[in-house]
Amino acid sequence: MINIEFQQLIEARWSDFEELFGKRGACGGCWCMWWRLPKKEFDLQKGEGNRLAMKALVDSGRIPGILAYHRKKPVGWCSIAPREDFKRLESSRVLKPIDDKPVWSIVCFFVHKKYRRQGVSTQLLQAAIDYVRQKGGRIIEGYAVESRKNSIPDLFAYQGPVQVYQSAGFKEVARRSETRPIMRYFIPE
Repeated sequence: MINIEFQQLIEARWSDFEELFGKRGACGGCWCMWWRLPKKEFDLQKGEGNRLAMKALVDSGRIPGILAYHRKKPVGWCSIAPREDFKRLESSRVLKPIDDKPVWSIVCFFVHKKYRRQGVSTQLLQAAIDYVRQKGGRIIEGYAVESRKNSIPDLFAYQGPVQVYQSAGFKEVARRSETRPIMRYFIPE
């Protein structure tokens, strides 16, 4: 693993987020708004509209996630927030709530292609756990991807492979799809 530092995405770090996500907004103009918006709204503002929506979220003082840095360069991202921030989770048949407990949700990892397969996601996951602990949260939910084959193309692994969650101590708590377990981490009181 390479040595990584972590920072919450705040207004002063917006340019780092833009640098990491590039002109395409990480993937197809998403700008990490896929889970935050209803599908119709997401599609209508794909690209620049989603970038502006994420910027407005950051400018409002809310923390939508954590940036990873290697030698002061942004190299990774983890989207983490209370579940209610992710509107699309509520309408998902596969990822709908399993109970009424308050949880923090991890919906996305994005790692610069030069830094993939070097443990960045694993370290980002630990940083997310530390962040939720600081905020007083007790349960973190991750929506892992499990391949039926040996590997998952990077484009489809943005929610993180099961192994990354397991290595951080997450346990499977529900599975409504063969390839999409819901994993939880319980922070001790």
